[in-house]
Amino acid sequence: MKKISWLLAFTLLLATGCKEKKETEKKKISKRDISINKSNAYNDLFLDSMDVVKYIEENNLAEDTARRMISFYNTRNYEFAWFSTDGLSEQAMGFSSLLNLDNDTSKIITDLQKTLNQYLGTSNPGINGKSKQIINTELLMTENLIIYTLEHYEEGYVKRKEMERFIPFKKQNPLEEADSLIHKKHNDGKYFMDVNEAYRGLLENLTKYVTLAKGNTWRKINTSAKLKKGDKSPEILNIKTNLFLAGDMELDSTDVYDENLESGIKNFQQRIGQTPDGKIDADVLKMLNISPVEMIEKIMINMNRMRWLPQKPDGRLLMVNIPAFQLHVYENGKEQFAMPVVVGKEGHNTVLFSDKLTDVVFSPYWNVPPSIVKNEILPGIEKNPNYLADHNMESTGTTNGLPDIRQLPGPKNSLGKVKFLFPNSFNIYFHDTPAKSLFQRDERAYSHGCIRLGEPERLAEWVLSNQPEWTKQKIEAAMNAGAEKWVKVKDPIPVMITYYTAWVTDGKLNLRQDIYGHDAEVMKKMFK
Repeated sequence: MKKISWLLAFTLLLATGCKEKKETEKKKISKRDISINKSNAYNDLFLDSMDVVKYIEENNLAEDTARRMISFYNTRNYEFAWFSTDGLSEQAMGFSSLLNLDNDTSKIITDLQKTLNQYLGTSNPGINGKSKQIINTELLMTENLIIYTLEHYEEGYVKRKEMERFIPFKKQNPLEEADSLIHKKHNDGKYFMDVNEAYRGLLENLTKYVTLAKGNTWRKINTSAKLKKGDKSPEILNIKTNLFLAGDMELDSTDVYDENLESGIKNFQQRIGQTPDGKIDADVLKMLNISPVEMIEKIMINMNRMRWLPQKPDGRLLMVNIPAFQLHVYENGKEQFAMPVVVGKEGHNTVLFSDKLTDVVFSPYWNVPPSIVKNEILPGIEKNPNYLADHNMESTGTTNGLPDIRQLPGPKNSLGKVKFLFPNSFNIYFHDTPAKSLFQRDERAYSHGCIRLGEPERLAEWVLSNQPEWTKQKIEAAMNAGAEKWVKVKDPIPVMITYYTAWVTDGKLNLRQDIYGHDAEVMKKMFK
């Protein structure tokens, strides 16, 4: 009872905002910030302080963990850290991915992951902040964050405290928050710059756009303008000005669409993932018209995402960046190669999560998901009784009143000649596709959620490269055998499905469109 009475006494003191605390107590537990409320909070759900006390008591938490937990929620006035009424926060998805990539297979982590999977990828689930399951999951996440940072951040309190603080809790003025990051007012900059090259690159660009925002030199562009080479227009001078300020061309004060502008547009197109043809289309104008303040917000949102990356990835890693439509292949932190991918279209968003690739399946069957059977296959059969035969499909039974349909291996198979499994509750995996023409497009959101690969054979060779019996010739033969063949991956490979709309490579800031609207949603929560 000694621990509980101590806990209750301190929580009640902090909950009432009492200032009569000993100096030692002030150092151990942060004062409750009652300035945070529903109008300025990042999330829209709040805990009762006694929920935290009860959780600590029921789970018999160690005293240092209990103190950290109370400090964590006092700092945010008991605002939820991991849930809002819309579902899991981005930080919950990021931390969930870190836990998935960790080798901890304890029951507490396994159970937590199963619970989180109920909410990952679910839009507008209508989270109830009074639900005991939601409250317990919220507090279990926080407990595990404290334990995780103790184990993974070697310099102790400062770094661990920083990770806790990087779970947003209050709307910020973007320029003030950017200034704080640039000048390291929270002592976080040096740590992340030291261990996270991606973060460092964005922080350097943040400085540039803060200067532009204060300088008032950025031009507003008419995005409905129709311009071609040889044209003369005041709008062209605005475009040239923004390209110069962004670093894509030399200073040019003429208002003619000339070779200098064409070259600048090509440089810009490369940074935004377009084929560099030098033509000004609607997407070029839209991206060029992002104001410095909006760019600051975009950069900080992506910096926040990057804080949840593994800080020092060892071994092999596969990372998909959805807005870039790219799969990146890493070994010991160094990129080996990348390839184009097709991701889920709107309404069939590819879920953000992580897992481990365990199996390669050559010449696979495609077990058609029930939603596609209901919405596409059955209407097709109604129109054409030979639909299944025409699509090399067969029915193998029924489940819940729907036929079980699978497509046979072969050249018409929607999964192509090989698929790569990282078992998850969202039924998402990598696979080949017969629809090769889609890889020639700049934007590639066309699937039902799974990820189609531009170079599946190359990935198969890399995945199985430490299994010498699987030679290039044997892989090619298995892909064309027409009979399904499963191969267990000797050392499962971590897979991360991410969402970065801003990052730096070779010193250049890359930008992508917010195809699922995640940036827009976070901006509403994060900034005044």
